[in-house]
Amino acid sequence: MMKSNEDVDTISLARFLEALYGSGLRATDPRLVEFSARLGNLTEDMVDRITFKNLVEPNIAIISRAFRRKFIIPDFTAFASRLDDIYNQCVNVTDGNVASYIPELAKADPNCWGYAMCTIDGQRHSLGNCTIPFTMQSCSKPLTYAIALEHLGADGVHQYVGQEPSGRIFNALALDIDNKPHNPMVNAGAILICSLLQNLVHFEMSFEQKLAYIMQHVQKAAGGEFLGYNDDVFLSEKCTGFRNYALAYLMKEQKCFPEMADVEEVLSLYFSTCCIESHCESMSVMAATLANGGICPITDEKVFSSATVRDVLSLMHSCGMYDYSGQFAFKVGLPAKSGVSGSLMLVIPNVMGLALWSPPIDRHGNSCRCLKFCELLLQEYNFHPYEHMGHATIKKRDPRMYSHHLQESTVLHLLFYAAAGDIGALRRHYLAGFDMSLGDYDGRTALHLAAAEGHLDCVKFLVEHCRVPCDPSDRWGHSPLDEAKGFQHPEVEQYLSTHLKNG
Repeated sequence: MMKSNEDVDTISLARFLEALYGSGLRATDPRLVEFSARLGNLTEDMVDRITFKNLVEPNIAIISRAFRRKFIIPDFTAFASRLDDIYNQCVNVTDGNVASYIPELAKADPNCWGYAMCTIDGQRHSLGNCTIPFTMQSCSKPLTYAIALEHLGADGVHQYVGQEPSGRIFNALALDIDNKPHNPMVNAGAILICSLLQNLVHFEMSFEQKLAYIMQHVQKAAGGEFLGYNDDVFLSEKCTGFRNYALAYLMKEQKCFPEMADVEEVLSLYFSTCCIESHCESMSVMAATLANGGICPITDEKVFSSATVRDVLSLMHSCGMYDYSGQFAFKVGLPAKSGVSGSLMLVIPNVMGLALWSPPIDRHGNSCRCLKFCELLLQEYNFHPYEHMGHATIKKRDPRMYSHHLQESTVLHLLFYAAAGDIGALRRHYLAGFDMSLGDYDGRTALHLAAAEGHLDCVKFLVEHCRVPCDPSDRWGHSPLDEAKGFQHPEVEQYLSTHLKNG
């Protein structure tokens, strides 16, 4: 990136930008707004140090993190490329049919297929039909539920709606044993949530203001990116949504709604939230906001509290995939929400969010291509929360930032356990896949410390089971055998001498 030009060091902006955007950042990232504005004023590729300093200075924190590989996915290019491979494997999935019970949805192109991802550090990538708008349908339900939680709290919301999977189709005419909707992720529960938003949250607002208020929250979760509204789908749903009308009047009969609720207005708000438009790019940021504890990764704005996100993800995990939720939790194990438009929002907590879209859906209402993508992703990467990599028979990839500072921390723990003679802790680290031969900044390894303290059982474990080198040298040229001699541990000295002699 640096090039000597007589006595002046110059920098190639083209090469700099290639490396910067290769980290997953985008030129449109709000955290790079000053950088992008100054970059637009430059006409030459090669710039001197002072110009370069002035260019990056306003956003140096995020740029520095990118070049020091301090993002959650350090090798982002390789990870994005592998996800593209998984995407391409799903192109040939031809199962399912476009939803037809809502006439406007039946017009969708079954060949459309796109995905986008956004990490908790705002690293982004997408492929396919990722900017074609679609109505969010049930993918809006986690967000309306989150808004209700923010205003009313979990106790306030769940005196009206349950928290259990229904085990039934998403629009089933059924309530739970307490005559409440089973959860906020099925139609009955989402209709009930809309009644709370309409009557208990800023009740003085008009219908139009309330919808705008909800959309404002959704757009904050999307980092200000694309959000629209499809009036044609709204009218189509309102004219044909007889099952939702039946659900609403069943709940009115059972006195589920707040006293002042008007059923027709509640249903209009519910249909409207389903008809909010997004695309994969913007929905991936929404998913990443949930993955990031409620803070939007690309704006750093707190949209939801961490307690709200915890409750939302809990119900997405158990109820988010209609009556396929149990099988999805078993196969994939991650919080997700699908919509009959063919959309799917997948959240990998503390890592990233994914948005996928392909209109053909199965009998449960889930996109067939999206399901296949999620299953293939979890077959290759160890994102499942219950997967223990140390004992796994099939080794999976982990693209996360087990980077330098974490490696240093691990080495210090290894040295401490070796010095203390804690063979159990050493064994746990070995089973978790850590490199037991790593040394600290002085080159001292776990074997050095175990030998220096005379812990023969730890020395044998490191040599025989972990197969670490027997003769590593620290910065002073001392080997583990030297440590055993110097600290007068004859049993360790004899064992290491014999092992070295025998090769």
